[in-house]
Amino acid sequence: MATVAIVDYGMGNLRSVAKAVEHVAPQARVLVTSDAAAVAAAERVIVPGQGAMPDCMRELNARGLRPAVIEAARRKPFLGICIGLQMLFERSEEGNVPGLSVLPGHVRRFPAEAMVGAAGERLKVPHMGWNEVTQALPHALWQDIADGTCFYFVHSYYVEPGGAELVAGCTVYGFPFTSACAKDNIFAVQFHPEKSAQAGLTLLGNFMRWNP
Repeated sequence: MATVAIVDYGMGNLRSVAKAVEHVAPQARVLVTSDAAAVAAAERVIVPGQGAMPDCMRELNARGLRPAVIEAARRKPFLGICIGLQMLFERSEEGNVPGLSVLPGHVRRFPAEAMVGAAGERLKVPHMGWNEVTQALPHALWQDIADGTCFYFVHSYYVEPGGAELVAGCTVYGFPFTSACAKDNIFAVQFHPEKSAQAGLTLLGNFMRWNP
């Protein structure tokens, strides 16, 4: 029975992620854990996260989870959600904090001057609610999900990857930003699949079957 570790560093909506994974993969062993050894032993790893990036990085380090998360991102099916996407990059403007540097690029705040909608209306930050994701490349995790499907977002910062080949999905909020990234065994999203109804469940199910 395959084990998926949902990394608990005190900064995520862990129960809802775990319940969603249990729903799509009832045969899997779903482990919500802050134990680095358990993360290392799991076949698949999910890193959710919400809140402020400096707090998330501090807690990840304080619990001794940083090496296990970096190693998982290097060699096993890995899904990052929200801050779990952002922390893969080199540095965030939120608190000017370094990330894990697994992927090249930076995390930027939505610039106030760009927060204008198509009809000239002011857009609020954080970007909160349902928005379309345009698929930038074919990927196993997009299977059975139509291009332009809406997912649920809550964030004030977005990733700016160091290479176009990392971009798996884009969303427009004032301007187009990267909302999903992929490289080898890594897939990571800015939106919350666990809050995104059937499309989110489909993505999580795809992850649980994915063999990169």
